[in-house]
Amino acid sequence: MSEHAFVLHLVRASARRENAQALLAGCGMTGEVWAAVDGRAMSSTDLAACVGARLFAPVYPFGLKTGEIGCFLSHRQIWAEIVRRDLDHAFIIEDDAEIAPEPYAAALALARDHVAELGYIQFQTRPSHGPATVVDTNGPATLSVPRMAGLRTTAQMVSRAAAERLLHLSEAFDRPVDTFVQSHWHTRIRPAAIYPSGITDIADRLDGSTIQGGVRTPFEQVGREWARLRYRWAVMQASRHSPAPAQGGLA
Repeated sequence: MSEHAFVLHLVRASARRENAQALLAGCGMTGEVWAAVDGRAMSSTDLAACVGARLFAPVYPFGLKTGEIGCFLSHRQIWAEIVRRDLDHAFIIEDDAEIAPEPYAAALALARDHVAELGYIQFQTRPSHGPATVVDTNGPATLSVPRMAGLRTTAQMVSRAAAERLLHLSEAFDRPVDTFVQSHWHTRIRPAAIYPSGITDIADRLDGSTIQGGVRTPFEQVGREWARLRYRWAVMQASRHSPAPAQGGLA
């Protein structure tokens, strides 16, 4: 079994450097700290070249921030490395995570046992809600396939087959990477999730989010929340009727 860990680290986020090294040391496999793409440092031409408009339904209602573009490109780089190195799977973890050794060990064993069949397994930082198919358990950790996949890309294990498909489908993108991965009616890969996973998000203890939004008026904020609710409802409907296998894996 060939596996590798990639700790995504934005070089200018120096407050996270030590944590990135700690994640690499504690993830339970060989790996490397991978320099994330800094969307803020990209030219407007390069940013525009990545982004398509209304690529699939439901239409994502917001424009992409430079940080979201950089984050998506960073994950695409790792998917490409999985394919290029012909890895069986890779563990991808972002530099604002923390690992609790005992629950993480149980989650890691579950993921290793099932990633070949499931393709994409999220190490979730919070429990999923709604219908889900339970695949397996290991101690406190439960591996399931939620009907409506969760967001966040704090940590995940990705198979070669899944990486190849996600890479192919994201040559241009119109939404953040976690929202794209959630769209299993489009990718035909319904993400599985492990919780508790031993992974927590500690961005607030480090330096906050590296994906910043602008200041909005109260009117703009209300409009954004309404658009978010409408989009979430559309995602629920698309998830309910998705052709992706309910038990996980690639269709």
